[in-house]
Amino acid sequence: MRRAGKPMAMLLVLAGAACALALLRLCIDRPPGGALSLAWPEPAFAVFRWKAVAVAAIVGSSLAVSGVLLQALLRNPLASPFVLGVSSGAGLGVMFGMYVGWRVASTSVTQAESTTRSSLAVFASSTFSALIGGIAVLSIVFGLGRRRGVLDPLSLVLIGVVISAMCGAGMMVLELLVPNRLRGDLLMWLMGRIDQGIDGGALMIAVTIGAMGIAVAGLMGRAMDASTFDDDEARSIGLNLPKARLLMFVTAGGLAAMTVAVAGPIAFVGLIAPHAARLLVGPRHSLLVFAAALAGAAILIAADAASAAIELHAGRIPVGVFTALIGGPAFIWLLKTGRGQS
Repeated sequence: MRRAGKPMAMLLVLAGAACALALLRLCIDRPPGGALSLAWPEPAFAVFRWKAVAVAAIVGSSLAVSGVLLQALLRNPLASPFVLGVSSGAGLGVMFGMYVGWRVASTSVTQAESTTRSSLAVFASSTFSALIGGIAVLSIVFGLGRRRGVLDPLSLVLIGVVISAMCGAGMMVLELLVPNRLRGDLLMWLMGRIDQGIDGGALMIAVTIGAMGIAVAGLMGRAMDASTFDDDEARSIGLNLPKARLLMFVTAGGLAAMTVAVAGPIAFVGLIAPHAARLLVGPRHSLLVFAAALAGAAILIAADAASAAIELHAGRIPVGVFTALIGGPAFIWLLKTGRGQS
């Protein structure tokens, strides 16, 4: 009973931390060139801060749960959405959408209209093109990663690394083809961003995809526990291993693609949050999924709060920079100390 109570208490602590960080983000006020202060936002600005909190929460939790799924699928505590190339494929889809939007706008309208329509094309591509790119890469990796009709974890990793490198090369080519104005947008998106002005419909789509993916992962808790065993052991307790692996694969890929569509490729959240949650609630996936979701949300809300509070001469620091600066050393510490191993 004591052991069961501690994980639940830690789950409540994570929930409290995420709520406290969300409240802090709502109260951070720093106008461009102004001083930092804490105050409840005026109604005209409150909607933007609420959107920022919602985007950070759904992106952080989805990245974390995607990491949990991939770590169970591959039986590898180092697995993340980037391992299978899904994030890179989604990124390539976004950049290709930006490029196509710019080409269409620049050839069909005046320069003034081109600027406006290019911005709309950037938004549309960041919402939909990432899903197309992520699903395309997911299909390729899934098709090539099968051995004798069954998904092979090692093949998935190797193929994912190769596909990720190819998508990275494609993104560099597209970055060279666009004008400097659009190249700046691409660079900011590649560093990871929390969009306060996201369209309400796009936000609802992201929340729906994230909530469904997290719910599916939560229902698969016992299957993920069993999938960490050897194949023979997993089958001996009645697990349909091919079906479970396929469902984990698709759910993890869909969650990762959605996060890239909304916020760009943000690193380390899908690695650090599952490890941090595992240290707090243990390895049982029925609780780990929800603990990781809360940890991922807290990490990204904290990063966005830091981005809102710290302003350099060139503007705010993208959240992806904070997650890399904090997540990188934290992950190295986990590796060196042997903590968070499955």
